[in-house]
Amino acid sequence: MRLVIVSGPPSSGKTAVILKTISALQSSNLKIGAVKFDCLKTDDDKLYKEAGIPVKKGISGGLCPDHYFVSNIEEVLQWGKKENFDILISESAGLCNRCSPYIKDIIAICVIDNLSGISTPAKIGPMLRSADIVAITKGDIVSQAEREVFASRVQSVNPMAAILNINGLTGQGAYELSTLIKADKTELDTLLGKELRFAMPSALCSYCLGETRIGEEYQMGNVRKINLEKQND
Repeated sequence: MRLVIVSGPPSSGKTAVILKTISALQSSNLKIGAVKFDCLKTDDDKLYKEAGIPVKKGISGGLCPDHYFVSNIEEVLQWGKKENFDILISESAGLCNRCSPYIKDIIAICVIDNLSGISTPAKIGPMLRSADIVAITKGDIVSQAEREVFASRVQSVNPMAAILNINGLTGQGAYELSTLIKADKTELDTLLGKELRFAMPSALCSYCLGETRIGEEYQMGNVRKINLEKQND
């Protein structure tokens, strides 16, 4: 079975892009499954079910959704193999810009939208910078010039990625994305021993463990303080 990992900022159109791409993949008689990771609540699994796509969802709750994903993706992979999927697509939560949900040798797709602002690509870390494919959405809402500038900004932070413009409503561009997914022939039996492309955001502090009080006397573990003295006025 092949695994595809899709991530992106909140409300960038990940689910819509995945649904249109799955539709294109199914035309090649491929059996597709999906898993949706989210933080507090999601109804996206219902959209997959309505489209006839087998789906599982995981809610991280108080945990970092990125860490939750990595802690559970092997079990999800084994579920996909049990269901005899040809391709399993993992959709992350709408993650913070520092997150890093990709695994070496597993195709990685970042979905980002034109409405996020032209400076956004430079603010996004490994989630964008280490993706194999960048799908840019909501291009129908902005001008051609704005689309070109935004794509150029994306290319500047990830010059190795294939960049596609996809309309999550009409599906325009989804077929092209499906061909890139089909071109990847990496099949998996397990993810055990595989490595992340980039280290996760790290913290183990008193707030991670449930502390709610503010003040240095309550702060323990991996704590970073802002240096106000060295900053210019």
